[in-house]
Amino acid sequence: MRKNHNSEPTVYIVDDEPDVSASLKALCESIGLNVCVYEGCQAFLEAMPLGCGCILLDVRMPDMSGLELQERLRELDSTTPIIFLTAHGRVSTAVRAMRNGAEDFFVKPFDHEHLLQAIRRAIRVDRETRREKAATEATQRRLQALTPREADVLDGVVAGKTNKDIARDLGISYKTVELHRSHLMEKTEAATVVDLVKMCVAAGKLNPRDMLTDGQ
Repeated sequence: MRKNHNSEPTVYIVDDEPDVSASLKALCESIGLNVCVYEGCQAFLEAMPLGCGCILLDVRMPDMSGLELQERLRELDSTTPIIFLTAHGRVSTAVRAMRNGAEDFFVKPFDHEHLLQAIRRAIRVDRETRREKAATEATQRRLQALTPREADVLDGVVAGKTNKDIARDLGISYKTVELHRSHLMEKTEAATVVDLVKMCVAAGKLNPRDMLTDGQ
């Protein structure tokens, strides 16, 4: 996979018709967007750009359909928003695309301004998704930096246990629990227990449902 090192978002056009691709490219460039054009789904998969942006994807192409590429990208855990473009506006096709997570679906000929609005929206979605992913990965790295004993103390803290309870459960002294707790707060850069809980939820270490009492 190749990473797009350009910090600016890019519109990835995947269409087997050169005239259509050229028209879309000119439209996107008219508002200052970077554009990369691929003549088919296989060409896109071989390049597999990872930069921020969105994909303008034709539905019908000879090597692989746009819907098949969408499913393939899902298998590869790609979160880049997809906007489908088609001259064949079957309802079943649109429903399938949207159910599989498409950002939007346009039937040719389409209104240029509406498409540009959808592209801007898709780019905003991608930026936010990437920010959230980066924050989650940073949290996971901080939690992974804890020693096994610090992780044990963390489990007790987010479970709502007191230092005394944690010391008893782990068979260590109260002072030792305090020391581990101080270290883990420093390593995770958490200011409060609430911060710790949020981190554990974000990193997938804690299910919010587990925090509910039977009466809730």
